[in-house]
Amino acid sequence: MGTDEREAGLKKRLEQIQALEEEVRQKEKAMKRKESAKKQVLLRLSPTLWGQIATWAEDDFRSINSQIEYLLNESVKTRYNKKK
Repeated sequence: MGTDEREAGLKKRLEQIQALEEEVRQKEKAMKRKESAKKQVLLRLSPTLWGQIATWAEDDFRSINSQIEYLLNESVKTRYNKKK
């Protein structure tokens, strides 16, 4: 195998790697777009519970919406970790 053949082979492999890297970048972008597309939910809470969550959110430097999302995420993690 000559130097020219070897170089051509390396160039071809480099092009394949670059194509794979681009594919991975595109898939990552698509996943980020999908993740950032949040669903809206109408949630009715008692004034007492709302006040408690608002206080807790303020303590954690979060918005009330972010606090509710955080609490739901933690609850789901806890539930699925117990099943294992």
